[in-house]
Amino acid sequence: MGIMIRAEQAEDREAIHRVNGIAFGREHEADLVDRLRGLPDTLSLVAVVAEAIVGHIFFSPVTLEDGNIEGRLILGLGPVAVLPEYQRQGMGTQLIRQGLEQCRRRGSQAVVVLGNPQFYARFGFVPAGEKQLRCEYRVPEGAFRVLELEPGALAGCRGLVRYRPEFGDGG
Repeated sequence: MGIMIRAEQAEDREAIHRVNGIAFGREHEADLVDRLRGLPDTLSLVAVVAEAIVGHIFFSPVTLEDGNIEGRLILGLGPVAVLPEYQRQGMGTQLIRQGLEQCRRRGSQAVVVLGNPQFYARFGFVPAGEKQLRCEYRVPEGAFRVLELEPGALAGCRGLVRYRPEFGDGG
């Protein structure tokens, strides 16, 4: 299976919405991507097989409510979606690895994620509490994680991580 990972293009929007809707079994994540699309410092990548979009990953900026991140760009990873028939074949892993590399190249210093601790540990994500970061949402222990894209990038940072207001819109 030849997989190509590339940046989202304008004509991909309908397919991205479809992939997120099917992968999550609801429209919430698909609608969230639509609300976030085009905002500054976002990154949207698609996985393409035989000219069809079968996977998608999105990154958007987060802020620290009571901490100092001046001059630092911290992104939130999510959602990441892969059509069911392409899951468990490494496509999500490829999307995440290439996405993190693109974030690094674009000047992001760190990425946070809400997700399966064992899965995200494979990419180097550690519990956010180890870096004195807390999530604005109530989440299971260990589910809020962070990856420094530059060693020591979060030195001196601490506080409550807030996602974009669009995360709270629309349910």
